[in-house]
This record gives sequence, C-alpha cells and structure tokens, in this order.
Amino acid sequence: MCSNRGTKSRSFLPCKVDKAQAIQPVHPRMKRHLTIMHDPIDERALIGGREPSLGAGAVIQFLGVVRGNEDGQAISGLEYETFQQMAEHQFHLLFDEMEKRWPVQSVRLIHRIGNVKAGEPSLWVELVTSHREEAFAACQWLIDGMKRVVPIWKKPVRSGPIQAG
Repeated sequence: MCSNRGTKSRSFLPCKVDKAQAIQPVHPRMKRHLTIMHDPIDERALIGGREPSLGAGAVIQFLGVVRGNEDGQAISGLEYETFQQMAEHQFHLLFDEMEKRWPVQSVRLIHRIGNVKAGEPSLWVELVTSHREEAFAACQWLIDGMKRVVPIWKKPVRSGPIQAG
C-alpha cells in the first residue's frame, strides 16, 4: 500500500505508477526456443540469429563443453541419450517456473544427444533480460534444474589404449 504525502487517499498501487501502467504485465510472455538434436552446435549461427530487443540490458550465453576426463579417467567423449517427449516437457516446466521468478525476455536452449566428442559443446543456453543480475541467476537456476529433472543421460566413451606404432 502507498500513502501519498499530503493526501488522505491510499492506493494499493505502487507509488508513482498510474492505474493504466499498473494493470500491464511486468514483462510480456517470454520467447522460448528449445532444440534437442544430434547435430553439432553452431554457436556463431546461434549468436547471429538472436533477435535484437530494445529492452535487453543483458544477454547471457553459456556453452557447456565435454571435458576430456570423467571421474579421473580419460574419455574421448560422452554419449547422450534422452526420452525426447519427457525432456521437452520438463524443459518447458522449467521455462514456466523461470518466467515466474525472473523477467526473462527470451530463452534459447540447445542440447545435443548422441556421441559428443571431448572439446565439443553439448549445451548452449542464451537468456535475454533487462539486467545482468537476473540473467546470471536465471541461467544458473535453469542449468541446475535441467541437470536435476530433465531426462538426458550421459555415458562416458572411454578412450582406447594407445598402441605403439
């Protein structure tokens, strides 16, 4: 509730906001793009394909890359498997919740499945928000949630023994 100095009227609206603005949503519906695919992630094309937004003060892009070791063992890559329909469903539930928590203007998420070699990206995420703080927080939350609830499993592909030639 806001009490305007010098008046006896009280308003349930925030101070300095007129009624027409107060009934507008805080942010329009978040744009969403989700792709789960076997093809390599083309980061340049994804960056070039971003739609500009005059309200964007922060664009966070995260690239998850397969390391060359898993549990202290050398690997040549990871084999990703998924239950596609359930993965898409879980991602959209995460997007719904993220939209409630932060004023994200858009999210684009690409996750690879199949064999991904060490050094190659398996995940690309882009979030567009008005401010960096909410962009970083939302991105961290989204990736943590993905690892917790989205049915995408990874299996290390062990490097074969090196043979002397």
